[in-house]
Amino acid sequence: MTSQTQGIHQLLQAEKRAKDKLEEAKRRKGKRLKQAKEEAMVEIDQYRMQRDKEFRLKQSNIMGSQSNLSDEIEEQTLRKIQELNGHYNKCMECVMKQLLSMVCDMKPEIHVNYRATK
Repeated sequence: MTSQTQGIHQLLQAEKRAKDKLEEAKRRKGKRLKQAKEEAMVEIDQYRMQRDKEFRLKQSNIMGSQSNLSDEIEEQTLRKIQELNGHYNKCMECVMKQLLSMVCDMKPEIHVNYRATK
């Protein structure tokens, strides 16, 4: 009988040790998962900062070229305005003479479709 109780007692102790080992393993696993998660977050932050830096660099390059384009467009617009003003000044006097001659030099004529009714 004592051997049975000793056997049962040993079994219970073995069961308790196994349960303790399982709990310890779960704790270590939880620690490792937490540590891995923290490491992953650090890695993600580093990657995000790197990509953000690259994005800002590309954006500054593009925006810089866009400002150059806007300056170029502004310059082209001013040249075109000067060109149109030159044509206007060149042709204005001639057009005004034509317009005044058409208005002032009237030649009364009967229209070709006019029929005299009696």
